Amino acid sequence: MKLSIKDWDEADMPREKLERLGAEALSNAELLAILIGSGSTKESAVDLMKRVMSDCNNNLNTLGKLTITDLMKYNGVGPAKAITILAACELGKRRQAEKPEERVKLDSALAIYEEMHPVMQDLDVEEGWVLLMNQNFKLIKKMCISRGGLTETAIDVRVIIKQALMSNATVIALCHNHPSGGLRPSGADDSLTNKVKDACNLMRLFFLDHVIITDGGYYSYSEEGRI
Repeated sequence: MKLSIKDWDEADMPREKLERLGAEALSNAELLAILIGSGSTKESAVDLMKRVMSDCNNNLNTLGKLTITDLMKYNGVGPAKAITILAACELGKRRQAEKPEERVKLDSALAIYEEMHPVMQDLDVEEGWVLLMNQNFKLIKKMCISRGGLTETAIDVRVIIKQALMSNATVIALCHNHPSGGLRPSGADDSLTNKVKDACNLMRLFFLDHVIITDGGYYSYSEEGRI
């Protein structure tokens, strides 16, 4: 009697295996089994997909050339599963045809200003943003971490570090706006900069800059030699 996937050891279950080890650790048949969800009364989803892939010489390009009718010849594959398999193949083909998304490089205060000025130029309250980058200063993610009043905004350093670690960032830049138009940093700005710098040093992250943005210019702690 064939065991269903639910009866397998957890280490062999494709969904759980992907969660623990990542998608690259799974075979093509295991990945396809996750998509179709179940097999038949005689074989598991993984065994079913192993059989399909074997008939395709374990080649995904060959699998993608099959029709819905071809796939439905296998016991356990109905129209819904056949369509799911072919949709996945089509997505793979489209991904291969597309160019990788070009990440913007933010290796200077000017680059940060040009990236964030359109976001902040019309704000009437202060916002704090963190820019998370890889070791080549390519932007991974930018996010607003604080929204405050006319003259200040509270930023939690723990949130900055947490987001950096979750995003696998190695470089951090901080920026916030001054709706008043004044570029002079406040004592609170200085204190925040020092706290972020200390936290980054502790966590072995590179703190690139803290940039204050107004509609007409910017102030860079890095350019002023204060980081």
